[in-house]
Amino acid sequence: MSGTDATRVLVIGGGIAGTAAALGLHKAGFEVTVYEAHPDTAEDIGAFLTLASNGMRALAQLDATDAVTAVGFPLTSLRLLDSDGTELTHAPLGEVADPGLRYRCLRRGELNAALQGEAVRRGVRLRHGARLVAVTDGPHGVTARFADGSTAHADLVVGADGLSSTVRRILTPGVRPGYAGQRVFYGYSGTAPGPNGTGVITFVRGSETTFGYAVAPDGQTYWFARVSTEPLPVGGSAHPAPWREDLLPLLRKDSAPAADIVAASQGPVMVVNATEMPLGAVWHRGRVLLIGDAAHAASPATGQGASMALEDAVVLAKALRDLPGAPAAFAAYERHRRPRVEHNITVSGGLSRGARTPARPGPVVARPAEPDETLLRQLDWESRLFAAPPEQP
Repeated sequence: MSGTDATRVLVIGGGIAGTAAALGLHKAGFEVTVYEAHPDTAEDIGAFLTLASNGMRALAQLDATDAVTAVGFPLTSLRLLDSDGTELTHAPLGEVADPGLRYRCLRRGELNAALQGEAVRRGVRLRHGARLVAVTDGPHGVTARFADGSTAHADLVVGADGLSSTVRRILTPGVRPGYAGQRVFYGYSGTAPGPNGTGVITFVRGSETTFGYAVAPDGQTYWFARVSTEPLPVGGSAHPAPWREDLLPLLRKDSAPAADIVAASQGPVMVVNATEMPLGAVWHRGRVLLIGDAAHAASPATGQGASMALEDAVVLAKALRDLPGAPAAFAAYERHRRPRVEHNITVSGGLSRGARTPARPGPVVARPAEPDETLLRQLDWESRLFAAPPEQP
């Protein structure tokens, strides 16, 4: 399938996966329109995330590095403390030698806005406030219908509408993410103790929690906590004091700086359930494909969700660019992506569910290995994506 055929693609969801996919498809020559249900970019504005080196590498292939490095701040080392605040390790994080590939800490809303702004700048059509209600795959294309009664017709639909994906519900009714064993708290404080400086992300292996924080150049501390407990009621929410007061007694069992950081929080504390998709879920049918969290959401324990979504965007664009027709392209995309993302679901879920044992706390973070040659080829925009491994001579 070639972009010269003026193939029209509807991307449902203007978050990280959807907007990045639009950038990739536009670069490959496709006619792309993004439909986002929210009226602006403020979804999950209270949460933040890290982009790992592999995610930054994918951004570079989409020519979007500058747009993203204009927000957030880089992380160059990882520090691990025990429950007493004693430093266990302090090591480089990711591919620190290349400034464009360094880990980056960003608010989710800022990243969404940066990617959406770049997409619009390039001429990608982006429609806010368009909530999908139905998709009909017919003999001559696919039609999307929205809550306001409008419709859109195209050759392909990419479902990038996240954990509560409407496209997934239409494609595979009854398949949905499950609880991964932890609640995740996010917040911001004015200061953090100790001469950490910027560029360091600190993890605390607490007796009841896994805690992490990083200090931005302006002095604000971004923090999160993962707590093994019963799930929140459906939806989760953000509230100023109640969630903070629920968390503080757990943190005060330790001598590490976590409790002081949370006690100094400014503004709401956001709490969500860590969730994950079941392995082997269907990703595509006919002219409709799922990507990002809609297809393979994982618990946040490895910190790879956003980076995996950016990888998806590059590989999908290459598959549709290089292969003849959607069935071949979607099958190749799945063959290249499924082993990697499902390994992440397994590892991250294991960290979430195994973080608390009677004997000892488990690992607090899974640092991805340096990219292997297979991943480098998959993400290299100039290399061709094959439907099957090329035969060896």
